[in-house]
Order: sequence, then structure tokens, then C-alpha cells
Amino acid sequence: MTQSPRRRWPAEWEPHRATWLSWPRNRETWPTRLREAEDAFCEMVRAILPGEDVEINVGDPGLAEHVRTRLLGAGINDLSRVHLRGIPTNDAWVRDHGGIFVFEQTEDGPRRVLLDFLYDAWGGKYPPWDRDERVAEQMAQIARVPRVAFDLVLEAGGIDGDGAGTILTTESCLLNPNRDRPGHDRSRAGLERVLGEAFGAEKVLWLGDGIEGDDTDGHVDDLTRFVAEGRVVTIVERDPADSNYRVLKENRDRLEAMTDARGRRLEVVELPTPGIVAGPDGRLPASYANFYFANAAVLLPVFGVDADREAIAILEKAIPDRPIVPIPGRNLVLGLGAVHCLTQQEPSLPA
Repeated sequence: MTQSPRRRWPAEWEPHRATWLSWPRNRETWPTRLREAEDAFCEMVRAILPGEDVEINVGDPGLAEHVRTRLLGAGINDLSRVHLRGIPTNDAWVRDHGGIFVFEQTEDGPRRVLLDFLYDAWGGKYPPWDRDERVAEQMAQIARVPRVAFDLVLEAGGIDGDGAGTILTTESCLLNPNRDRPGHDRSRAGLERVLGEAFGAEKVLWLGDGIEGDDTDGHVDDLTRFVAEGRVVTIVERDPADSNYRVLKENRDRLEAMTDARGRRLEVVELPTPGIVAGPDGRLPASYANFYFANAAVLLPVFGVDADREAIAILEKAIPDRPIVPIPGRNLVLGLGAVHCLTQQEPSLPA
């Protein structure tokens, strides 16, 4: 029997060659705030560029020129490390519709490969997604890396890894029947086998439900994130009357009993929530856990509330090796996501 290649999903804080973005273009996602979402994208590019290249999926020459104009207008004058790619998209959520880069061991040492899972806009919620489901294949061609396709729906925002064999996820998302396909094993054991094969997961840690307003059915990148081997940050709600209180308390309690793939008890650092951030259709999934590790900074969505300062201070202690850069998140989260949902790292090969 052919043995599966040995793979490792590097942690997000490991060195990147580049960060991938899909430029926002869908007015249904940001009906009245598309320009403000673009402003936030400019700030993300500004924070990422000092440490790595930025790959931006723009689709057509007209949008490419618009993006150049927006970046230059924001004072980002050196675009030599910004690469505008002719990859068309339906929306901006590259964390979920893009490919996932992992290392695969070969006789000549590790190589990068790109994992391409099925994408269906979080259980078929937002058609059309025909362009988005082809993004990963085109990313592999541009990055010149082999593509490994999986006949399984999986979004990268639904998993988080420590680079050393431990993956965090949620039952509400990965076990949700709206991602089912006929003839596929989407049981807990079946998914753990896939995570082992695809990402080199040796242990999968399961949290419960997600926060109110999260249309992804509970992506873990709005809840709990690794910030180092053996250390996670997790959001907690202090107000017992808040609708997120019980869910977040249950997840916090589960973390207390968890050990990673090395057998270590997790060090758990608590992050506040920003409280209720309301949109036109109700509560938005605003979360400080939706940050992104770039080489030169950690990009943290902030929401113009008092808790912003506390979240920054906590992450400065939990992640001492790079600055925490606040990114205006109130307009981004009107699209029901934030910084982490809108980025995807391409790791550098180990020296």
C-alpha cells in the first residue's frame, strides 16, 4: 500500500515568503462600506510589506490599476514587493477560498505544496462561488508548487495549528452537515484522519460552538489561536447576560483540560471581547482572535472601543517578538470577517 507523504503545516508565526490577499470587490458583502474596506486593506498591506511580499488577487487589469491607485493614494509608494495577480474571485475571503501551503518531506528535503480543498461558501450560503473555488489551483501555478486536491469541504479559518502536530478546531463547523458530500466520511474520526494526512496533525483539539453572528458556523479563528507551541489565546466574555458568555465559557473550560501533541498542558491566555458590535442585520462577529501573524508585525482588528487597548496589551505580552499593529476592523467586520479571514500565508522554505 502506498504511504501518504509526510507533511507539516508550519505555524503562522514561522517565516513567510509572502502573504496572499483577494482584493475586496463584492458590493453585496460591503453594500455601503466597500471603499472603507479598501482603506483597511491598504493598512494591512502597509503593515505586511516591511517583512515580506504581498500577493493580491485582482482578476482583471482594471481592478489592478484601481488597486495600484488606492495603495499609492494611501502613501504606499514602493510597490516593488506587491504582486497583482490575474486571479478572479467572487469575494475577498482568501483564508477560506485560497489554498493552504504546507511542507512535504521528500528524499531531497522539504518542499512546499499547496492543499486545495473544496470550497462552497460555508455550506452554500452565498452563491455564486465559482471563481473562488478555482483560486487555489491558480495560486499553485503562480507559486510554482505542486497542488494536492482533496474531495472534501474545508476552510482554513476553521482550523489553527502550532506547527508541531497540534490542530485546534470546532465541532460546530467541521462536523456541520451542511459541508457533507455523498460518500464521504465527515465523522470526527474521519476528519482527524484527513487532518493527519493533509497537515501532519498528530492531535486534534475540539472546541464547541462559535460566537453569535459568525456565518461560518463557528470558525476557530474567531475563538482561540495558537501564539506559540503550548500557548493559546482565547476570547472570553465577562458579562453573564451576554449571548456569547456560555459558549465562550464552555470553550475556555475545555481548553483547561487539553494537552498538545507533545503532551503539554496548554497555557491559556484570556482575551476580552469587544462587546456588542452591531451591524444593519444584527450583531457582528467582532473578535480580537481574528489577528494575523506577518513577518514584521501582528495585525490586530480593532473596533473603536475601550477593550481595544486591553487586547493590544495582552497580545504584546503573549507575542513579544513582533509589534502589534491595530487595523481598523469595524468596517471589515460588516462583511462578517476580519484580518485573519482576509489573509493567507505562504511560508518560506527552511534554510
